[in-house]
Amino acid sequence: MSKVTQGRRSKFKIQRRLGLELPGLGKAGALARRPYGPGQHGAQRKKLSDFSVRLQEKQKIIFHYGLREAQLVRYIKKSRTLSATNKISWADILVTRLERRLDNVVFRLNWAPSMAAARQMVAHKQVMVNGKKVNVANYMVDVGDEISLTTKGYQTDNFKRAATNPRISSVPACFSITGTEDKKKAKIVAEPLATDIPFEFEPKLFIEYYWKLK
Repeated sequence: MSKVTQGRRSKFKIQRRLGLELPGLGKAGALARRPYGPGQHGAQRKKLSDFSVRLQEKQKIIFHYGLREAQLVRYIKKSRTLSATNKISWADILVTRLERRLDNVVFRLNWAPSMAAARQMVAHKQVMVNGKKVNVANYMVDVGDEISLTTKGYQTDNFKRAATNPRISSVPACFSITGTEDKKKAKIVAEPLATDIPFEFEPKLFIEYYWKLK
């Protein structure tokens, strides 16, 4: 079995185990033929424990955005600090901040077919913010910033694949799109909303999972 096939199957397994598709993984159709968990007994859905239900909400965030646990914990702690000042749910702040990551912005603009592909484009210096190359995936895009690609970026298979077969049908309203089909530009005109998250997510359960985190 090739590494490509293994990768595809593992991404399908993740989504089937969680019972929903995560666009960031870039593999659609995981639930189309077998809408149940992987393995011999996958079709025999067991009732999840309270802990497992909450764990799943964390896993959705981890897998969709392509984060490590330590990265997520840092985002949570920062979001909690901001929540104390702004009086907004820290889970909502967390999602908004994750949506502002440059790799996520490239993906949500349908310029890359997956979060991993978007991260690769950023790392290869194919993404520009306000006309300057940025190669840091977790760079935080601000309101007023203009995002575009380099000449090479517009010519990549990633950009062409996403343009032909976008993983998410609609671009969030916080972005204004200009330019031609083969040389698009985008400007962030408002803060992303917590509701812009492109999959079913229960922030209350996510908060409960991390309530002991200090």
